[in-house]
Amino acid sequence: MARHKTYDCSSGCPVSATLDVIGGKWKGLILYHLLEGTLRFGELRKRIPDVTQRMLTQHLRELEESGLVHRQVYAEVPPRVEYSLTPQGQTLRGVIAALKSWGETYLGRKAPEQAASKRRLAAVAGR
Repeated sequence: MARHKTYDCSSGCPVSATLDVIGGKWKGLILYHLLEGTLRFGELRKRIPDVTQRMLTQHLRELEESGLVHRQVYAEVPPRVEYSLTPQGQTLRGVIAALKSWGETYLGRKAPEQAASKRRLAAVAGR
């Protein structure tokens, strides 16, 4: 992914640029967990158990290339690598918080709909 991709700036250009940088299944979760502070690769894997090692590595590299994540390698045996948000990455705090809030509202609204749907299916199956 190119760090400075050019955009044909229509009205949705800033949204497109933002989604190019933080979009995808795992980047938002990586950023969310790094908002708590510096984490090692293994700690990120534990916090995001469904992500494969390959995908986590790929997304961390892309976030680093975009200037949002800092990768610190320590010359130790075994090697220690820590990830943290850069000052630019920290500017996403409000965006990630808004996504979390929206998700909580969405899931809260979705749960009663799913329960009602299950009741309807149970009633139909019981006939």
